[in-house]
Amino acid sequence: MGKITKPYPVKLIIGFIFKDEMFYRKSKIILERVFSKVDFESPSLPFFHTTYYQKEIGSNLLRKFVSFKKLIKHEELPGIKVFTNKIENKLSQDGLRQINIDPGYLDLAKVVLASAKDYKHRIYSGKGIYAEITLFYQDKTFQPWEWTYPDYRTPEYIRLFNQIRQIYADQAKKIR
Repeated sequence: MGKITKPYPVKLIIGFIFKDEMFYRKSKIILERVFSKVDFESPSLPFFHTTYYQKEIGSNLLRKFVSFKKLIKHEELPGIKVFTNKIENKLSQDGLRQINIDPGYLDLAKVVLASAKDYKHRIYSGKGIYAEITLFYQDKTFQPWEWTYPDYRTPEYIRLFNQIRQIYADQAKKIR
């Protein structure tokens, strides 16, 4: 029988999809007040992998990722997703979202995203939120699954997550 142990804390990551950078900046300010300062911020990347957000947010969308200095517990993810949904609603205009905010976490082995939508590869994690292992770490880099979103499969995104993983690895040395 395996010994039950307490899991190590994980690195909070958040992906944003937006058209107007102002909504990103407002969201980031709110999130830093709650979760700690950002210790990684990607450049704004063109987001063209789906038209899903165009009706609400518009075209010529941008994607950005951040991670936070303070580590979180795994079980905090559902509450964080509920909170980011509230930020999206607060920043909505005329009933339309102006930004999509997707929280998740990263550890040495995987990238996990939160979703309000169930599917065959997602596990219920509480508060109406499901968790999905989106990437796994193997052969010194993150790798996609068959269900991984197209943008998360790109070398550019993989490189960003590998950079965040290195920040986390340096933090993990101090807590393990």
